[in-house]
Amino acid sequence: MADRQQTIRFVNTRDGVRLAWATSGAGPTLVKASNWISHLEYDWESPMWRHWTQFFSEHFRYLRFDERGNGLSQQTLDELTADHWLADLEDVVQAAKPDKPFVLLGISQGSIAAIQYAVAHPEDVSHLVLYGGYATGWNVRTTDDVQRQMRAIIDLTELGWGKSEPTYRRMYTSRFLPRGTEEQLHWFDELLRKTTTPKMAARQVENRGQADVEDLLGKITVPTLILHGREDQCIPFKAGLNLAAGIPGAEFVQLESDNHILTEDEPAWGELQQAIINFTGVQVAKENAVFEQLSVREREILAHMIEGETNPEIGRSLFISEKTVRNHVTHIFGKLGVSNRAQAMVLARDNGFRP
Repeated sequence: MADRQQTIRFVNTRDGVRLAWATSGAGPTLVKASNWISHLEYDWESPMWRHWTQFFSEHFRYLRFDERGNGLSQQTLDELTADHWLADLEDVVQAAKPDKPFVLLGISQGSIAAIQYAVAHPEDVSHLVLYGGYATGWNVRTTDDVQRQMRAIIDLTELGWGKSEPTYRRMYTSRFLPRGTEEQLHWFDELLRKTTTPKMAARQVENRGQADVEDLLGKITVPTLILHGREDQCIPFKAGLNLAAGIPGAEFVQLESDNHILTEDEPAWGELQQAIINFTGVQVAKENAVFEQLSVREREILAHMIEGETNPEIGRSLFISEKTVRNHVTHIFGKLGVSNRAQAMVLARDNGFRP
């Protein structure tokens, strides 16, 4: 994975709740509405989320935050309802002051706040991306039998969430990652346990059931991309289709997966990345991939070349011999497909190379 570099800060919301937010990467800004379940630190290490974090950080200035009641955000709360989702997103954006307009991403339940924000602040949003999302929660869109099942799950969550034995939490991991490896399932079990308390987990599941923004879909005016797994075991495929049908001009991409969280080794993950790159038009990030084959030392030398330093000057700056510099320069030319320094410098400058 790319170097783990992020900056974590905190903001107090308008009702006095502490939220943790983080930025990583560089480029056009992508803001992710919070989704259950997240932890700004553990997500870097988790085999479920680290490839997501890496992808967005490589192509964007990636701004994300832990939902109230989760992760590094305040976990002990008197009140926790879906009414806070939009306000919290607004407060984080106000604190972070990202370049506007930005790409707005909603994953799963995060799609609710993303839809609300896109309608309330269309001038802030260049592109809206919704993955595995929905407009109506389980208590609104499902049958009585499913609703009874979910209420039973809520009761079991409050009873067994915090136990070291993961039986209760596997109710969630098995739905989010039905094809997950034992390592992935174990990581997700631990992520759930560490990220929120049993009481908060139960209240959050209940809140998701009450969500309903279907009446806002027709009011979205920004370009919208919707992606959904055809066999998603957590949020039904029909929910994604309903989003696409309700949002004017929305583009829909069907992904062949039954995982709610796409794993790094499945083809659908590559398809999602390419679809987002194509939709958002992050040409610099896309073209900059040619530089990923360079080693850290080669990137350092290329950065000095751009500054106009000669081989001896680069050697002195990096405390290596001139011969070593020449060898690295030869390797750089070969990897970039150029024949001289001038071509390498032009390629780097034109394609947004960042050392």
